[in-house]
Amino acid sequence: MTKQCFFCSQNLNDVDYKEVDLVRRFISSQAKIIDPKHTGICAKHQRKLSEAIKRARHMALLPFVSR
Repeated sequence: MTKQCFFCSQNLNDVDYKEVDLVRRFISSQAKIIDPKHTGICAKHQRKLSEAIKRARHMALLPFVSR
């Protein structure tokens, strides 16, 4: 059984780095990007998600590492 992509099921085409609550769902407690096998995100949205997480980190919206 495969999980359905969250972004495909919600009809979201873009992943915005400013939506911190949404992006934070796909980050572990150690501030690492969670593997798509665990989240069920498709490859297209995983690429967009990782780019959004990296942009949010550079804009200081998300931490690079946990404390």
